[in-house]
Amino acid sequence: MKTILLALALLLTALSAGAQEQAFTNRATDLRSAPDGATVKALPDNTPLKVLQRAGGWTKVDAGGQSGWVRVFHLRFPVIAETGSTSSGSNVLSGLGSALGFGRQKSQNTTIATTGIRGLSSEELKNASPNGEALKRMQSYRSDAGGAERFAREGKLNVTTVDYQESRR
Repeated sequence: MKTILLALALLLTALSAGAQEQAFTNRATDLRSAPDGATVKALPDNTPLKVLQRAGGWTKVDAGGQSGWVRVFHLRFPVIAETGSTSSGSNVLSGLGSALGFGRQKSQNTTIATTGIRGLSSEELKNASPNGEALKRMQSYRSDAGGAERFAREGKLNVTTVDYQESRR
């Protein structure tokens, strides 16, 4: 009975510890009052943060006692990856199993950067309206093959061939 209570206590401790995810800025960025809001303060590269909430391409964080929003692309999230595991990440229960000695191999620290952002809903697509001026401005940036070749010659750029390499997993 004591073993079960100890295991439950460890599980609850691990769950509460994992409730606030750790993150770091991967570049200098701004802490904002709201997504696309006013800048609260500048955050240098590698600033430690606590994740409070995620919303699309934005993450609400605590930066040393001051909360605000940061673009998710400006964050990296450290994780513990288990060697020899087929899991794509680590979770609280497998970490608890490792802590209790249930046969997992030794863990190593690593950093994995993954980001997922929700696309447009069918309702948002139905209500979208084209912006002709933005389209014209975008089209003005395009270049044809001749223009690209002239640019390369003027910049004294060399042709480089890069061989295709399969990803190693």
